[in-house]
Amino acid sequence: MDDAAVLKKRGYIMGGNLGEGSYAKVKSAYSDRLKFDVAVKIIDRKKAPRDFLERFLPREIEILAKVNHCSVVKTYEIFETSDGKVYIVMELGTKGDLLEFIKSKGAISEELARKMFRQLSSAIKYCHDLDIVHRDLKCENLLLDKDFSIKLSDFGFSRRLTRDENGKVILSKTFCGSAAYAAPEVLQGIPYQPKIYDIWSLGVILYIMVCGSMPYDDSNIRKMLKIQKEHRVHFPKSKNLTVECKDLIYRMLQPDVARRLTIDEILNHIWMQTAKSRVPSATSFVKEGECSRNLGKVKSEHKPEIDPIGEAKPERPDYKTEFKAVPKLEAVPEAEDAIPEEEQAEVNDLADQMQRTEIRNSDD
Repeated sequence: MDDAAVLKKRGYIMGGNLGEGSYAKVKSAYSDRLKFDVAVKIIDRKKAPRDFLERFLPREIEILAKVNHCSVVKTYEIFETSDGKVYIVMELGTKGDLLEFIKSKGAISEELARKMFRQLSSAIKYCHDLDIVHRDLKCENLLLDKDFSIKLSDFGFSRRLTRDENGKVILSKTFCGSAAYAAPEVLQGIPYQPKIYDIWSLGVILYIMVCGSMPYDDSNIRKMLKIQKEHRVHFPKSKNLTVECKDLIYRMLQPDVARRLTIDEILNHIWMQTAKSRVPSATSFVKEGECSRNLGKVKSEHKPEIDPIGEAKPERPDYKTEFKAVPKLEAVPEAEDAIPEEEQAEVNDLADQMQRTEIRNSDD
């Protein structure tokens, strides 16, 4: 029985293609029961990698069935057919994703960014309070509903935290996600605190929101990592960002994991409060120009989306259908001193894999 027939039997009228990979695809569909359009992720077990089937898919299904938050994409139904196909029926991002929005509209005003980022941070707090980590936060995974509210999606790399007999979180050794959004410890292949990894990715997302470009140029991972470890963040002068906004981003893009903000600290940051509720804070804000060294002109133009060779370009990259390269905005830093070839060789190997959104040393 083909997909259309299977879905029709369950009360869905299959629509167009939203994305397709080697072992999964995403279709739009109209639900007779819900009376609105949904997205249906269809995974073919016969074509999927063993590692994905044994660890990542069960985790994703378990987490999707558990989470229930206004800023997380809703999962309406999950079912499997006898021929090995898994169908995940989810909320449809009717206004596309955040990357598309920024590529078409440019940088977002701080007022709108605050509203969207508060929604996202609330979703992450909800997950972190449940000991669920996302590990693949990026603009493509943030869908927009009809009111342009944020909906966190794609829990393909998510997992529940594991703890030792003393209740201490066991560090993660699955170096996953996208290099442009990955924290320095992940790029270096250092076992990491998954929640703290999510915070770094949030910093990259907020930067993209208010600047309309990437904070770091991931075309050269070695140079990018060197800049990140020096805690250098360049904010385009043309954006006229407030000191409070820069301070929040700077504290999220903190290479020292012990000093990086927690999700509660983010939500309590002065920039996250509405203008009327703001009060003077004892926080020592970063002064204008103090929190960054000039990385050169950051281009406002964006790179075109990447079309994987031999694959049809999805209408919208709403959901992960395969571990592969993702479309991105552009950042062009000034020339940096070259790092010796023999230095951080493992970083390059890991980063090359992450740029294809693959997994290395994935034993958790």
